[in-house]
Amino acid sequence: MANSLEGKIAVVTGASKGMGREIAKAYAAEGAYVYCAARSENELKTVCDEIQSDGGKAKYVVTDVTDADSVENLFNKVGSDHGKIDIAFLNAGGDIHPETISESEVEHWLSNIDLNLASAYLCSKFAIPHLKKAQGGKIIFMGSGMGHNGIPEASAYSVAKSGVWMLTRILAAELVEFGISVNEICPGPVKTPGALEAWSKQETNVSSANKTEWIKESEDVIPLCIFLATQPAIGPTAQSYSLMRRIS
Repeated sequence: MANSLEGKIAVVTGASKGMGREIAKAYAAEGAYVYCAARSENELKTVCDEIQSDGGKAKYVVTDVTDADSVENLFNKVGSDHGKIDIAFLNAGGDIHPETISESEVEHWLSNIDLNLASAYLCSKFAIPHLKKAQGGKIIFMGSGMGHNGIPEASAYSVAKSGVWMLTRILAAELVEFGISVNEICPGPVKTPGALEAWSKQETNVSSANKTEWIKESEDVIPLCIFLATQPAIGPTAQSYSLMRRIS
């Protein structure tokens, strides 16, 4: 049986660690040629070496997703190498810092918006010309339940992810005529390095505060990521897929 992503060209941002790293490896295992993007060259090289040692195809491009020139360089590099991009998995983000709005630092609040929302806009904008050249291109955003139900002391992250959800819907409407689907994944709590650091700053343990929630490993998100990457051009778009179990 052929791999489900054989011949596909995928870009995964935030691919140096956590969910992005596992998604990049999973897409390569399914036959995609994966471009791994993040700021840390050493970690990117490690991911690509692992993919290649397992028989997969991968390159890395050091990228700052908050910098327009850096993002444009990433997607132009991939487009130049392959003439198209089939999948743009826009995973980079994070920085959930517990602070109320009244006590927040302006610079930090705005940088959180840049990392989680402006980066999604930049990556989408520069990916689109190359996605149009594919047969059924796909943009997949890493969203968050906090973008649908914001929580106190996480206003910047919640507002940014809410913007990602609206961006998903608007882009889906703008790109449907080109056969490009745009969807969002809301994985819920996942034990990534960034999440573990954020949870350590909270007074209440995440698992004890959300007794009905599924606290996941990065690998638990992979089946949904593959599902969305393998849907047909006429498949779902403008959708938010949640792995959360929380009962409100």
